[in-house]
Amino acid sequence: MRLDALRLFNVKRFADTGVSIEGFGEGVNVLCAPNEAGKSTSFEALNALFFVKHSSTATDARALRPYSGGNCLVEVDVTTSEGRYRLTKQFFGRSHAKVLDLATNQILRQADEAETFISDLVQGGSGGPAGLLWVKQGVTGWDRRPKAEEDNERSARTSLLQSVQGEVETITGGRRMADILSATAASRAELVTATGRPRAGGKYAAAIDLRDRLHAELQRLDAEVQALRDALDRRTTVQRRLAEIEAPEERQARLEAVAAAETAFEAARLQHEALKTREAELNLATERRSVVQSEHDQHRDALARLAALSADLQAARSRHNETVGRRSAAGDAEKTSRAEADQTEQAVVGARAALDQADAAQRARDTVARSQAHRDSLAQAIDIRSEIEALTARIAAAKVPSSAIRDLEDLDVQIVRLTALRDAARPSVTVEYEADTPVRLQLEGQDLAGGEDHAYDGHATLIVPSIGRVHLRSNRPDDPGQLTALEDARRALLASIGVADVDAARARQTQAQHLEGLLGVEKAKLAVLAPEGIDKLQEIVASDEDIDPGLLDLDLDRDALQAAYEEAVERRRSAVNSLGECETIRSAADAAYVAAQTALASLEAQESQIAGVLGPVDAREARLEALADRLALLQQGQAEAQEQVDALRTRATDLVIAEAALSRVRSVKDAAELEIGGLREENAALNAQIRTRSDEAVEEDRNEKAEALAAATARVASFEHEIAILDRLHGALEAARAEAKELYLTPVMNELTPLLSLLFEDAAIAFNDQTLLPETLIRKGLEEEVACLSGGMREQLSILTRLAFARLMARDGRPAPVILDDALVYSDDDRIERMFNALHMQARDQQIIVFSCRQRAFQKLGGAALQMTAWTP
Repeated sequence: MRLDALRLFNVKRFADTGVSIEGFGEGVNVLCAPNEAGKSTSFEALNALFFVKHSSTATDARALRPYSGGNCLVEVDVTTSEGRYRLTKQFFGRSHAKVLDLATNQILRQADEAETFISDLVQGGSGGPAGLLWVKQGVTGWDRRPKAEEDNERSARTSLLQSVQGEVETITGGRRMADILSATAASRAELVTATGRPRAGGKYAAAIDLRDRLHAELQRLDAEVQALRDALDRRTTVQRRLAEIEAPEERQARLEAVAAAETAFEAARLQHEALKTREAELNLATERRSVVQSEHDQHRDALARLAALSADLQAARSRHNETVGRRSAAGDAEKTSRAEADQTEQAVVGARAALDQADAAQRARDTVARSQAHRDSLAQAIDIRSEIEALTARIAAAKVPSSAIRDLEDLDVQIVRLTALRDAARPSVTVEYEADTPVRLQLEGQDLAGGEDHAYDGHATLIVPSIGRVHLRSNRPDDPGQLTALEDARRALLASIGVADVDAARARQTQAQHLEGLLGVEKAKLAVLAPEGIDKLQEIVASDEDIDPGLLDLDLDRDALQAAYEEAVERRRSAVNSLGECETIRSAADAAYVAAQTALASLEAQESQIAGVLGPVDAREARLEALADRLALLQQGQAEAQEQVDALRTRATDLVIAEAALSRVRSVKDAAELEIGGLREENAALNAQIRTRSDEAVEEDRNEKAEALAAATARVASFEHEIAILDRLHGALEAARAEAKELYLTPVMNELTPLLSLLFEDAAIAFNDQTLLPETLIRKGLEEEVACLSGGMREQLSILTRLAFARLMARDGRPAPVILDDALVYSDDDRIERMFNALHMQARDQQIIVFSCRQRAFQKLGGAALQMTAWTP
């Protein structure tokens, strides 16, 4: 199959527009265009036409649709050994597929029949042989992809190698081996999955399910039989215990024990209440004695404290009077020092003002001296700024973008090349005159000189005197569209720059560079004159003019003023120090006064408090004696109450012990009654359970299920034996095929070796016999894992491997184009040229289509140049 044309409408970025790529030929075909031009969109549209059904709404189909929606149309012209066909698919609204015979212009297939026709062209879908050769952008073959996609490609590679390897037809490598392996796998797949799990719905799974169900049923019946036996044993135990606990003598003993415990508890309770009454009377006597004891002790202690407090009060009043005199003297000294400090501060302020006025007069005279220099610098800076602005304008007018000059040079080279090609292809006529012939032929009215080539375009008229006219026609287009487009682009670019040719553009660029040098010099001058800018310099000039004229007339002795200022400062320092000493003395006197006042107030407060507790002076001793007599009477009453309580405690029975004994015998009686009720209920339930299970004949059912389980287990074992045999057979066949892998991979190695030699000297590839992809690269005796190679190396090996499989497909009678979408993105210039040689070597009898955005790099690829043009269905 060979692609002839691709057309698409309303696909991805081409919303409501269409493009066409015509003129695919044999050999290498190259479509170079910038990014976002639609190359990958074209590749995806082509892929969708061959591998996505027209009725699909899955991800691959939705990816074609532009943001604005609508129907996606893809159309491809192909040539096969049977003829030329036009394949068309429309996705989404009014979706359809059809195949048109271009020779008869008749529709051959539609809908599903068209899908079958297209699928047959690529034989196996995206996982078939054609899928091996169509390389999507960024895919090398070693990338992590879905397992189903990898399995499909591996199956396609295996099928292809089996088809072209005619020599390996033994049981260890060819189609017979594949058939046996396939049959073995099919037999095993009927029983288990690829991971060894039983196949759902299969015989093995059904046998396991039956065995498991019988096993579960047998376990249930075993449990029921055991439950019946346990119920019989438990009923015997319950009946024996019920007879024991319901005996009359046992019941009477429990009732008598409860009555005796109740009598003992009542007697203990009466004794406990009498004891509580006596204890309350003892507590009341103790409380009264404690109150009187506290009053007696408080009155006695207050008298002692009052006697000791009199001496402390006299000393505190003396210290208070002394601190009052010290505080008054310190205050007077502080006032005198503060007045002196204020006078010295005023003298310092006056001396400072006179000194500042002298400094201002000197600054005014210095400013007048600098003012003229600043004005001169400002005038020069303004002139330089004007020159900078003029140079900047001239540079903007003369500057030419470097990219524009490079584009002009590239266009000139392409125009010269195409002109040379056109001139070389123009038809020409050459006349050889006889030596004595005076007649001269004329071409378009001009005599033809002998022995020279005379070219012409389109058609021309050759006049033969005395004979007639000869009309010459070239039958070729007068002006190639590509040359015209380049010349139009060159004229437009020159017009945008405003020059006549490349030399004028270079001259303008040179002039702009010279002006930029002058601009740098002027900017350096301006930086010297006005480092902070012209605005700042203008501010300085303006400030120079703002001078008080009165300051210029002052003539003050600054040294004398400075000496007067320093003398005033020294006097102020002495006054401030003296004031600090007075303030410290005053603070100490205040603190001593506050402490003495506080101590006196505290002692006076204590005296008042004690006097309030003791009462009148003349009754204090009598009250102390009365409290002592009352305390003695209360102590005697407390001792009598204590004797009565001790006597009751000796005779009383412990109420807690009596209550515990009563609780114990009652709990024994209640527990016996509760146990009797529970045993009766349990006995009834066991009788019902035993009767029910006896009627169901669970032991007979259990024996039948045990026999059925033994048969089901044997059937599962037979299936497991069969699976083990199939696994062993499959392993033996795989081992035999692995031993023959070198011969099995010979066809692809034969195709890959000459391609590999274009990139490396003395290099070889080792294939993985499972994936049928390169696994290691052997260079100079060293093995390197393909997965560890650089991105450029992996993409080069990926393309070479696909070229090798493409040759195998062609030998097998299934030619398919190799399509590369932006491949070789990681390859350096040297490797790209070698890969170009490999593509041309394989393109002798193979169609190769390359999409790339690297326009300059892929100019060296050669081949037929493809272009995208507007197209409407």
